Amino acid sequence: MQVTSKWLDGMCFVGTTEGGHSVVMEGAAVEGAVKRGASPMEMLLLGVAGCSSIDVVMIAVKQRQKVVDCQATVTAKRSDEAPRVFTEIHIHFKVIGHDLKETAIAKAVELSAEKYCSASIMLGKAAVVTHSFEIAEA
Repeated sequence: MQVTSKWLDGMCFVGTTEGGHSVVMEGAAVEGAVKRGASPMEMLLLGVAGCSSIDVVMIAVKQRQKVVDCQATVTAKRSDEAPRVFTEIHIHFKVIGHDLKETAIAKAVELSAEKYCSASIMLGKAAVVTHSFEIAEA
């Protein structure tokens, strides 16, 4: 796996994946300018949200759950001093579907957290990562 980051101007960069997908990242916008992209640290949290959501949906579907939507909200706290690493990360899933079983969704979240989500497990080496979920009927 390989990605590249190319400087545009100020603190703005375009990241590109091996497959050609691009994303704009910006640490801080130039004074008076509109920020054009997510910060690199926000990108890490987006990665955790995506990685864990993929797991939860795939596992729930394999358990024959009728999932129609899954939303992950990731909240994080960072150290006040440099390096400003994440110290706490909480991932909350809202799983929406038809007749979802709480035990099945709980198992999907647990398996993602403990076995499958490379992103959250990796970040768990530096921060306390917690998970919660709710179920909503579609």
